[in-house]
Amino acid sequence: MGLFSKKTSKQSFIGVDLGMSGIKIVELLNEKGRARLVTYAYADYPDVRTERNYTESTGASGELLKRMLSQSKTTTKKAIGALPISAVFSSIISVPGGNEKDLKEAINWQAKKLIPMPLEEISLDSKVLDGAGGGGEEKKKVTRVLLTGAPTSLVTKYVEILTNASLEPIALETEAFAQIRSLVGKDRSTVMIVDIGAIRTNLTVVEKGIPFLSRSIASGGVAITTTIASTLGIPFEQAETMKRDIKSMQAFAPTGDLSPILQTLLKPILDEIKYSFNLYQGQTEGGVQKRIEKIIVTGGSAMLPRLPEFLTGLMNVNTYLGDPWARVVYPEDLRPVLEDIGSRFAVAVGCAMRDIE
Repeated sequence: MGLFSKKTSKQSFIGVDLGMSGIKIVELLNEKGRARLVTYAYADYPDVRTERNYTESTGASGELLKRMLSQSKTTTKKAIGALPISAVFSSIISVPGGNEKDLKEAINWQAKKLIPMPLEEISLDSKVLDGAGGGGEEKKKVTRVLLTGAPTSLVTKYVEILTNASLEPIALETEAFAQIRSLVGKDRSTVMIVDIGAIRTNLTVVEKGIPFLSRSIASGGVAITTTIASTLGIPFEQAETMKRDIKSMQAFAPTGDLSPILQTLLKPILDEIKYSFNLYQGQTEGGVQKRIEKIIVTGGSAMLPRLPEFLTGLMNVNTYLGDPWARVVYPEDLRPVLEDIGSRFAVAVGCAMRDIE
């Protein structure tokens, strides 16, 4: 699913993630239906505390991206980019079934009611999920559709950045779909992806490979580091290093239990996780209450010591650190490096995998 796309032959593709803390790129080769790593690169901001907007200067952003492509020796121009969840409208809608024309009209009618912008200013995409409602004739008359929209102006600027880097954009999609592809794959379980980025945390509940609930809050790794720095009276840079070091974190927990510390550092994020859990699990389908079966954490601050174990105990749901390289073939000697940076590359890897399925 993408807000626009072009057909391509089987080859290699570059996934581009324009994140708040820097740019990540990954090139994957389609090798008989399997993704093989060709190269990767990332460029971090010197100071992640300031929220960056790449679209404010598409020329400068394109030049930075172009240098990264050159230094990492990419071999293709075909690129897929990801739009931030916070900037994209997404909703599951139910519309009357019918022929293609009737379905399109019904989708547009619902979009006009739901999206607080004129449709002329929105790039819309829709994906028919399945029949909904009861059995028999009722099921045939109602169709569930995943509706996704982004401001056309934003889409245009992302395309400009890619073309300024001498890339050929073949698709733009949401971060959620990219993460589902790299972190969930063909798993049909109901999964919550918790993406703790530098400035924002995105939560996506994925049901049978489809994002059924997406939420975004303005709290992330920078807020966590700031709390550590202010509490200890240490520089931000030192706190940033400390939050990834199990020994440093345990200095605050003489008993070895990091739960109280994580509870304090992650409070806004934990509140949102609990709210989203209740929101999703408060629904029923076919008389059966919906249930989230596992949690996957990703993003730069997913490397907080013992975070998966902490969330497993808190939410009573098995939690795992996401591994976007799990479905990618790569040299064994790269494993330590890729494991270290993996939590930050889920979007870029997922984008590059889009046409390798």
